[in-house]
Formats: sequence, C-alpha cells, structure tokens
Amino acid sequence: MYLVISSPLDIGTRMVAMLNEWLWQEQYWLPPGIRWQDIEMKDEDGRFPMPRDLLITLPLAFAFIALRYVFERIIAIPFSKCLGVKDQVRIRAQPIPKLEAFYEHVSRQPSQSQVVSLGRQCGLSQRKIQTWFRHRRNQDKPSNTKKFCEASWRFLFYLVSFATGLASLIGTPWFWDHKECWRGYPKQPVADAHYWYYILELSFYFSLLLSVSVDVKRKDFKEQVVHHIATIFLIGFSYAANYVRVGTLVMLVHDSSDFLLESAKMFHYAVWTTTCDSLFVVFAVVFLVTRLVVFPCRIVHTTMVVSRDFFQPFFGYYFFNVLLLVLQCLHIFWAYLILRMLYKFVFTGKVERDERSDEESDVDEHEEEEEPEGKEGERNYKQRKENINSKLTLLANNCVLNNLTNQRNLNSRLRKAR
Repeated sequence: MYLVISSPLDIGTRMVAMLNEWLWQEQYWLPPGIRWQDIEMKDEDGRFPMPRDLLITLPLAFAFIALRYVFERIIAIPFSKCLGVKDQVRIRAQPIPKLEAFYEHVSRQPSQSQVVSLGRQCGLSQRKIQTWFRHRRNQDKPSNTKKFCEASWRFLFYLVSFATGLASLIGTPWFWDHKECWRGYPKQPVADAHYWYYILELSFYFSLLLSVSVDVKRKDFKEQVVHHIATIFLIGFSYAANYVRVGTLVMLVHDSSDFLLESAKMFHYAVWTTTCDSLFVVFAVVFLVTRLVVFPCRIVHTTMVVSRDFFQPFFGYYFFNVLLLVLQCLHIFWAYLILRMLYKFVFTGKVERDERSDEESDVDEHEEEEEPEGKEGERNYKQRKENINSKLTLLANNCVLNNLTNQRNLNSRLRKAR
C-alpha cells in the first residue's frame, strides 16, 4: 500500500476546478430547461457575453487612474484657474510630536479630558491644544482645486458615457419597447458598441472604488461605497448572465443625471452661484424623474414582471433584481437630500450646500463652527469683545441707577416717617 502525497499545486488546482464547477452551474446563470450548449453561437451570429471578457476591466481600471492623474494636472488645474477657483489659506499647525502622534493614532478630535491630559504633557493651555487640533484638521481638508479636479474628471466621463450610450441605444428596438430586452433570451448577440459600453463603464467604477481612499470623503461616503460595489456586481453579473440589453438601459439612466451634478459642483467651487443654482435645479428635476419614475416604473418593472412572460424565475433573476432594489433604496435616500435642498432653494432663493455629496464628512462635521483665523478672525474677536464689554457696562450702569433710585426712595420714606 502506497501513500500518495499531493503537492500544494495539485491541491490548489483541484480546489480551483471544484470552485469553477460550482460557480458556473447552469441553475445559477440560465433559466430552467436551458443548458450552456443551447446558447452556443457561431462567429457569424455575433459576440456572446463570456465572463472571461470582464478580466480586461482590471487593467483598464488602472489605466483610468493613470489617465485621471494626467487629466487633472494638464487640463483640470489650468481650467480651474480660468474659472476663478480659489483655495482658502489655512494656518498650518506647529510641529508638536506628542500632539501629532495623538492626532495620527488616537483621535483627530480629542475629548475634554484628553485635552486636559495633553495640556499637562505639553505644557500648553487647553485653548492652545484645541486651537492646534483645529488647525491640524483644517490642514488635512481637501482644497477647492482638488475637489474641482475630481468633479471635472467625473463630469467628463459621465458626459461622454451618456452621449455615446444614447447614440448606440437610440436605434435599438429595446430602447423603445422593453419587451425586446427579453425576446430570444438568453441567446442574444451583443454588438461591439454595447460590449465596450459595458467594459468601460465597469472599468470606471472599479477605478472609483480603488481610489476611494484618496478621493474627497463626502457626507454620503458610506452610501457611495455601497453604490460602487452594487454597481460593479450589477454590471458584472448582468454581462455574465447576458442581461446586456436591460443593463445598458440601467447605465444610461444613471449617466443622464450624474454629469449634471458634477457640472454643478464645478461651478460651485468656482463660486459661479447663479450658474451652479441653475444647473442644480436642472439636475434635481432630471434625477427625480429618472431615478424615482423611469427607473422603478420602467426598468425594474420590466426585470421583475415583464421578464416572467419569457422565462421562469431562477437564481440570476432574483439576484439581479435584488441589486436593482439596493440601487433604488440609494436613489430614495439621495432624493430625500435633494428635496431638502430644493425646499431651502424655494424659501431662501439659493442652494446653500450640496446635501447629496458635496459636504465633506470628516471629523469636523460634528464641530459647530470653526473659530475665525488670521486678521479677519482677530477683527471679529475684537468686535465681539467690544460688544460684550458695552453690554456689561450698560448692565452695570443700570444696576447703579437702580441702586441710586432705591436709595432715594428709601430716604424719602424715612423723611416722611420722621
């Protein structure tokens, strides 16, 4: 009897083969009664989506990151100067090793007890400790130029993606009749234009997810990460399961409003208030119509209801619709923030902040108001001090006058009594 010892390479190969066999079971990807052999197409029939086609998206994602780096430095930064984007001058925190170590490894916003402890260790007053942390947090905030470059890059991609996607879809039958999304499914060839539409869109969202740690962290940071992950799963799975026809409609609906939002951000950083407000109103209308009306009533309805006229539900049907419902929940959340902004715009006449994703959600968002800095801060502080002193003086005078009046009344009563 011989004992056969398998090498780690053989074990790994068998595990990969077992995983591959389990992952590509027909019951996950195809409607009941259809096998992989049934959907094989010849070269003259056209391109059929294959999961291995998506492997090219990872190198393309890194290519997008490199292209963005070049675009921001050669085009976006000079363009921001032309529009008048200005960065706020911030006071840099003094290099104090103990405070810097606490800021990096413990907390960026210490509690009152921690401020007292740090003051004792560094020999500084509590006010100086708080001021140091405030300056250090402001030092880490992204500049307007950085935010403008990020918005301009996304604006360029969403605009080109929407324009090319619309041009490739407007002549297709499923753009006008959503039943055509399922006619002949799953044996549906994919045009080269729609293939590249899918590949480039998926590569772009991969690049956003890879660069999320260095991008500007906004108020809806967590929701944006969930959106990117859900979108990547949605695009990848819909391509592998040949939901390409309805998938192109989903991407087109999303791109239709995204480039408007990014353009509004660009003019917001350039302080073109009127242009920014006008673009935001247009974006809000397009967003509410496409995300709360077109997306659920047309696209989700055709994937959940109309598709059942052509095949029986299977795992891919449920998984795809769950991802669409996750996106719809995010749409409702963002629509709530946008409606809040529209309410402010109607009653105040201007858009105060981008409630959706333009307000940074760093550690200072729970801080009330930043203390004024520089010469302007000193002037404001002196004015407040003078106002307080004048009020105290007036209060003191009133107290003196009241005392004198009471003393006179008391003396008059004493005279009458005598």
